[in-house]
Amino acid sequence: MTIYGGRFAGRCAIVTGGASGLGKDVAKRIVAEGGSVVLWDLDAAKLAVAKDEVGAAHVVALDVSDVDAVVAAAAESAAVLGKVDILICSAGITGATAPVHEYPLDSWKRVVDINLNGLFYCCRTVVPLMLANGYGRIVNVSSVAGKEGNPNASAYSATKAAVIGLTKSLGKELAGKGIIANALTPATFESPILEQLPASQVEYMRSKIPMGRLGEIPESTAMVCFMASEECSFTTASTFDTSGGRTTF
Repeated sequence: MTIYGGRFAGRCAIVTGGASGLGKDVAKRIVAEGGSVVLWDLDAAKLAVAKDEVGAAHVVALDVSDVDAVVAAAAESAAVLGKVDILICSAGITGATAPVHEYPLDSWKRVVDINLNGLFYCCRTVVPLMLANGYGRIVNVSSVAGKEGNPNASAYSATKAAVIGLTKSLGKELAGKGIIANALTPATFESPILEQLPASQVEYMRSKIPMGRLGEIPESTAMVCFMASEECSFTTASTFDTSGGRTTF
């Protein structure tokens, strides 16, 4: 893996879902390239381990679907970091695997609360901190499911489509204000989130990828870190794919 020296020198980031998977890997890369990071995650035990692995400046255990907790965490993180330049929203859950007419209502509500409402709360709370400094990079992790739709994953697909729409709106609002917002739409990649799915669902998603394999976390990490850097300076309100050829638009 190529490390671009001090690409994030002096930059301060909040990474949600930072205790594992893509969030943790992105955080490690930002720190390795000179940045400071605060990790947010629901799992306090994993956060404690990730703090040392990443070299994070601070960690906050919270449920992003709790708007008051998000507001408090943002204030706490800004106090530790001194400012917030980068927001990586990678917290998410898959929800139940079931057809729409049998989809459990409690699972639907929980997926919407985490994947969509929680991401909205994070953006809504952190954007004013970026506006105050006249600089920001926001990366919202969506999914190829938000473009293509996966059967028996309606809540996940719907929320990830909504993340794309929210990001397009946000990016247009902030264009010209020094803040860039884009979404990542990866195909399925090797990650702890796959533990929430039956093997048959994972195999279905693998079968739809023209490259014939699942993605690897570092492949999406590299894209996210470009999106979060000063190098990404003229593309906003857009999506970046790491889909192995699956997406058609």
